[in-house]
Amino acid sequence: MQLKIMPKKKRLSAGRAPLMLFLCQMISALEVPLDPKLLEDLVQPPTITQQSPKDYIIDPRENIVIQCEAKGKPPPSFSWTRNGTHFDIDKDPLVTMKPGSGTLIINIMSEGKAETYEGVYQCTARNERGAAISNNIVIRPSRSPLWTKEKLEPITLRNGQSLVLPCRPPIGLPPPIIFWMDNSFQRLPQSERVSQGLNGDLYFSNVLPEDTREDYICYARFNHTQTIQQKQPISVKVISVDELNDTIAANLSDTEFYGAKSHRQRPPAFLTPDGNTSRKEELRGNVLSLECIAEGLPTPIIYWIKEDGTLPINRTFYRNFKKTLQIVQVTEADSGNYQCIAKNALGAIHHTISVTVKAAPYWIIAPQNLVLSPEEDGALICRASGNPKPRISWLSNGVPIEIAPDDPSRKIDGDTIIFSKVQERSSAVYQCNASNEYGYLLANAFVNVLAEPPRILTSANTLYQVIANRPALLDCAFFGSPLPTIEWFKDAKGSALREDIYVLHENGTLEIPVAQKDSTGTYTCVARNKLGMAKNDVHLEIKDPTRIIKQPEYAVVQRGSTVSFECKVKHDHTLIPTVTWLKDHGELPSDGRFTVDKDHLVVADVSDDDGGTYTCVANTTLDNVSASAVLSVVAPTPTPAPIYDVPNPPFDLEMTDQLDRSVQLSWTPGDDNNSPITKFIIEYEDAMHEPGLWHHQTEVPGTQTTAQLKLSPYVNYSFRVMAENNLGRSLPSEASEQYLTKAAEPDKNPTAVEGLGSEPDNLVITWKPLNGFESNGPGLQYKVSWRQKDGDDEWTSVVVANVSKYIVSGTPTFVPYLIKVQALNDAGFAPEPAVVMGHSGEDLPMVAPGNVRVNVVNSTLAEVHWDPVPLKSIRGHLQGYRIYYWKAQSSLTRNRRHLEKKILTFQGSKTHGMLPGLEPFSHYSLNVRVVNGKGEGPASADKVFNTPEGVPSAPSSLKIVNPTLDSLTLEWEPPSHPNGILTEYTLKYQPINSTHELGPLVDLKIPANKTRWTLKNLNFSTRYKFYFYAQTAAGSGSQITEEAITTVDEAGILPPDVGAGKAMASRQVDIATQGWFIGLMCAVALLILILLIVCFIRRNKGGKYPVKEKEDAHADPEIQPMKEDDGTFGEYRSLESDAEDHKPLKKGSRTPSDRTVKKEDSDDSLVDYGEGVNGQFNEDGSFIGQYSGKKEKEPAEGNESSEAPSPVNAMNSFV
Repeated sequence: MQLKIMPKKKRLSAGRAPLMLFLCQMISALEVPLDPKLLEDLVQPPTITQQSPKDYIIDPRENIVIQCEAKGKPPPSFSWTRNGTHFDIDKDPLVTMKPGSGTLIINIMSEGKAETYEGVYQCTARNERGAAISNNIVIRPSRSPLWTKEKLEPITLRNGQSLVLPCRPPIGLPPPIIFWMDNSFQRLPQSERVSQGLNGDLYFSNVLPEDTREDYICYARFNHTQTIQQKQPISVKVISVDELNDTIAANLSDTEFYGAKSHRQRPPAFLTPDGNTSRKEELRGNVLSLECIAEGLPTPIIYWIKEDGTLPINRTFYRNFKKTLQIVQVTEADSGNYQCIAKNALGAIHHTISVTVKAAPYWIIAPQNLVLSPEEDGALICRASGNPKPRISWLSNGVPIEIAPDDPSRKIDGDTIIFSKVQERSSAVYQCNASNEYGYLLANAFVNVLAEPPRILTSANTLYQVIANRPALLDCAFFGSPLPTIEWFKDAKGSALREDIYVLHENGTLEIPVAQKDSTGTYTCVARNKLGMAKNDVHLEIKDPTRIIKQPEYAVVQRGSTVSFECKVKHDHTLIPTVTWLKDHGELPSDGRFTVDKDHLVVADVSDDDGGTYTCVANTTLDNVSASAVLSVVAPTPTPAPIYDVPNPPFDLEMTDQLDRSVQLSWTPGDDNNSPITKFIIEYEDAMHEPGLWHHQTEVPGTQTTAQLKLSPYVNYSFRVMAENNLGRSLPSEASEQYLTKAAEPDKNPTAVEGLGSEPDNLVITWKPLNGFESNGPGLQYKVSWRQKDGDDEWTSVVVANVSKYIVSGTPTFVPYLIKVQALNDAGFAPEPAVVMGHSGEDLPMVAPGNVRVNVVNSTLAEVHWDPVPLKSIRGHLQGYRIYYWKAQSSLTRNRRHLEKKILTFQGSKTHGMLPGLEPFSHYSLNVRVVNGKGEGPASADKVFNTPEGVPSAPSSLKIVNPTLDSLTLEWEPPSHPNGILTEYTLKYQPINSTHELGPLVDLKIPANKTRWTLKNLNFSTRYKFYFYAQTAAGSGSQITEEAITTVDEAGILPPDVGAGKAMASRQVDIATQGWFIGLMCAVALLILILLIVCFIRRNKGGKYPVKEKEDAHADPEIQPMKEDDGTFGEYRSLESDAEDHKPLKKGSRTPSDRTVKKEDSDDSLVDYGEGVNGQFNEDGSFIGQYSGKKEKEPAEGNESSEAPSPVNAMNSFV
């Protein structure tokens, strides 16, 4: 297969479905590379790149700047309309347009008024290919009017009554921010009893005497003009019933009191809203705020529920002591009835708020620019939603399409414009307007018809240098209309490069996954379309990797000596390496003791500080390598030093010059205990946020007893000081007095801001919140802002509580977003935060990898290739590709039982991989799937392949049965893994003599259908070793070995039965020649000799040997006649008899060949073998009848003989 990129074209008739049109649009649209040389030559319709917001509130004290920027080729010209009519800027001396731009600057600083220029403005950018228009920009100057003069009477009321202090700020643009303070500009404390409503009024559920004051002041802050307006102070006096004595009663009437209600306890009643029900309408995406404030005594508690539903998790927040319910990013699903319940000990009331969520238009599919070649088809789709459903209207070059010039290639079908067989004159800019009563959306999308022959944008004769065995990427950036096909050639050869070795990317880049020396050469990229051909040569050189062939070695040296580290580097002769030495991953000390030559680092007069890790780093322009060694410095044991101690702790801490952000701390040092104090360490405790936890503040020299300390706002500081000398650190001093700094706006914003989607339609924004110390004040909150990276949308912002996460719902799948999170508290905002990029949620990939190919390398290894899926279909971060493969059946047995599937994952964008560990001669199936962060995509069609034959495993078993004088019969089971069709067995055998030397080897071929074979004409009483293995067409398998012995001549031994054949072995003869056995027998003989000597000595002394006593006691008639006159032999027999009676002998070396000892064997005595059951002995006393009369035993599994001469028999022989 040739390496080509073919443009996918599709003819589309006017009657096709909109979905097919959309697919056609995606396939046919060309991307114009942002190459400066290319953009200089290509014509392009205008595109609006920057414009002022739709609702533009200006500062009347500054010049008015209305932005309108656009790009295009040729550069566009600009014009404006105001209130629907042409705005002639040349006739107004105060209005100028920036050169090369459409941005208007209206100079009202010198003269003129901002109100004169209120109105609706729209910008048009036009060139020969079309006209793009901006949004309607509504210009309004901000207003911050003063409060109207009013006389406010003092308010007097009884303890426990409710109270509402009205604010009623002047109507400004934009609306002001309301807050209540006193004359000292301190915010009035608020609680469940006293709180500010959404309308700015201050509500008291019930008043207390401490509410008495004369400076309740409502402030209105107009942020746009940075002004604050103040209402006249309101005086409130709260009196108790005890103060209403007869004198007051004589001068005042009840009507002169505010409310004149009893201070006794009472059930709740709503101060706002009025009645039992109310209605609320909000727009989709805004913050829904519902408020209920109640009065009563005791103070009521507010609860919220949603009828026939639950409040949305993660989007619901309670403000103002739960009197305000807020739902952020409100959607149509949040419509319904919400109920607030006010409850105290005397009762409960409720109010129902009916919420309706409407929606301004929002995009489902926004129209995208189209670049087509002549005679191609395409479509523009403009799909929006809203409540009520928006109306879609089209414009062409800023003119309603109904009255625009006719274009025969264009057909309008609702929200879609279909283009068929476009011509160059079809180029234009189209505007889609989606509007309803709550707003509108306007999008520009151009259709640019280009007929361009191929162009290669990569520089000619570019040289690429790559290290061997690494990937090589050769660029071939290209453009053309229609989309060209790309082919690569090497060294001017006639055939194009093929995909089995190379990878061709969609952007024209040629990838050599593992570049070798023979990859060096000249590569030619050829781009073709129907209008022509272009080619470009690039050159590739493969370099040898840099290696360290002599690495520095670990060294231990004494202080004052010299040490040398060697680092010898081998590199490509065309590259010039630089060798750098590091100590502990940093630069070498700037010390003359360190010298570096070509291959060595020498350190002279080594000191303790020179110990550490030394690293040699070899760098070239293409790669780098490093090697490290550790230097340990040792010295003789130092002489004992005089005994000193750490300092005593400082005391008498005092704070002076107490400012908002600094304080001076002074102290008195403690005794230094004969070692000068080198420094003082100052620590602080934040008793408000982290009581009991001390933090490092600063350090000062030991000669200094004062320190100027920098402080943070809103921290309750305590300080302590420690002294340090060469022996260590003192105990801490006593803590200083506490110092509370004033609150201020945050100095920093939260860190670790990230945007990752947990679902395909959301964006989860997370951050690391500020700690209490960093908050700088109460009321810490975060302003979370986001917008799509590639769109022209404005920032969307929401203020959330002190949390670490916010979820944006309803996002497109896997779209890049710009995100910023700004901290704020009651004192103000932190500095403007940095913008980070995130992505909305991933979804499962849509497309399976195609063109799956399998190349069987050998019987256990296969190589799989596939084509990558389109990036847009991945819908997430590409994790890699995953191969599922399973053995469907064996080529030998045709067993159709499916086995467990195996999985291999290849990271990144790899398009090939190896499948190891396959079973030979088997039938396999596989498929490939693409993997992203969400999971796997669909599987490709199953690909079937077969593995060739391999060598078999060893035969499952090999047994030797029916041994005779001159023959042995072999039985075996075929290999458990034949790995092919068995062709034959090979049997090799050779004799083994008594010294374990091997005789001549006999080779014998046996048909594959045999499982038994008899060898004849063998030597009798001879041990043979057998080597046995199977063969297939692929070769010989593993062998199995076994040993066996033919039986001896009938004159020398009774022939054993079949079951005992394998147990009969020549090791009876061999053991007698073993050194350990000879030593054992000598020890036994020596012991018997000593016992005989003791017997002789005791008898000569007249003593009676214990055996003799036993003999006399038993008076055995069979033994006594055998006594000699001196009784010596009789006593020996008594000794043997005593041993037989009291200590039965075991068959010490008789162990079955399967390495197990049977109970019946280990319990046998000498009587079991001969005495009384046809036992026989040779002339030398050795026992030969051990098998006579015994039950037939099972065949043994081992090869070697397991029988050895009994120690008892050996003893009898010896005597």
